[in-house]
Amino acid sequence: MKTIQLNNITYRWPAQPVVVVCIDGGDPAYIESGLRDGIIPNIARFINEGFSTLAEGTVPSFTCPNNMSLITGAPPSVHGISGNFYLNSQGEAVVMTGPELLRSRTILAEFADAGAKVVSITAKDKLCKQLGKDLDLMHGNVSFSAEKADQCTLAENGIQNVLELVGMPLPDMYSMDLSLFVLEAGIKLLERFRPEIMYLSLTDYIQHKHAPGDPVANEFYRRIDDAFGRLVALGAVLGLTADHGMNDKATADGKPNVIFLQDILDREFGAGDTKVICPITDAFVKHHGALGGFVRVWCRGGKATPQAIVDLVQPIRGVAMALTKDEVCRRFDLPPDREGDVAVIGDIGTVIGAAAADHDLVNLADARLRSHGAITEARVPFILSRPVSADFLQRATTLPLQSYQLFDFAINGVVT
Repeated sequence: MKTIQLNNITYRWPAQPVVVVCIDGGDPAYIESGLRDGIIPNIARFINEGFSTLAEGTVPSFTCPNNMSLITGAPPSVHGISGNFYLNSQGEAVVMTGPELLRSRTILAEFADAGAKVVSITAKDKLCKQLGKDLDLMHGNVSFSAEKADQCTLAENGIQNVLELVGMPLPDMYSMDLSLFVLEAGIKLLERFRPEIMYLSLTDYIQHKHAPGDPVANEFYRRIDDAFGRLVALGAVLGLTADHGMNDKATADGKPNVIFLQDILDREFGAGDTKVICPITDAFVKHHGALGGFVRVWCRGGKATPQAIVDLVQPIRGVAMALTKDEVCRRFDLPPDREGDVAVIGDIGTVIGAAAADHDLVNLADARLRSHGAITEARVPFILSRPVSADFLQRATTLPLQSYQLFDFAINGVVT
């Protein structure tokens, strides 16, 4: 039997198309709410007839590290992507979306090189280069983003005329349509080209703005559920997970519940002695104001030491834990060279920022802040449209299940 191998996992050749969907911000509470309200009949069917549990996602619970874990089947210590943003060895703040920063081959590229047809579609273009790393786009493989679907070319994306194919206009970045475009494009490509492997990554704007049970959230889940049903009707084995959950991070009066850590450190150690980096940061902060539940601190002067920072920060109300570099890397399987001297993680209702002056919160006034990044947002759905074999069921019930094992379960574990 034809197989591929990556990061100590052997993947068999799919007997039918395998589609993995990352529901960005897809906290289990949305599915629980949708099941109670009866608005997600296809997901309900997968849970009843296929396989469903909760899995541990990558911490920090942000978009980039979790997507890269999913497509490599490995933790950040292997693939190297530990946030959306970090401070490099020269002290420069770097966005972690460059393909050169990804240290592992991907499941997508390995299957493509072995002769499979592979499709990768992401909502935000920031993920596109890493998802498509080493993917041969000249031989039937496709990789593009909904954000820039109007700019696709055969040379850069393996496809052109995407808007015409999908039958939708270019979606707005801050809308549910950005995610729905990804799903509709996936359905069209599954119909026409029947790729062996497809990865679809959505965006979390709706979950940032709308809690489970909210009418807008319900409409979004109704529509993605319908798309999931159509993918399975076309013969796909469907795997569903999330890159992270989402929690309310506002105070009783509706204001963001923020610890501005850089201001605290500056008062204690002096301005410039430390540098706080918020790894949730990317080009689109309208929905979260660059405020998440996990930040990194670098010691840059001579006064602050990692232990002094831990001792200062750990007692602060809203801080779940403050860990040195060695501690956080060991606990969450992170790459040491891309970690700060200290990691500070918030509790379920608190976000941690840099300095107050660094965050523009104007766009957060229309709704209570909902965000992610902490351990409390790392529990995610793990759902397959078909049941798994007895040995995979035993693995799932006796060992800690990681969300990045989803391709392994969807390809190797399902009963066909």
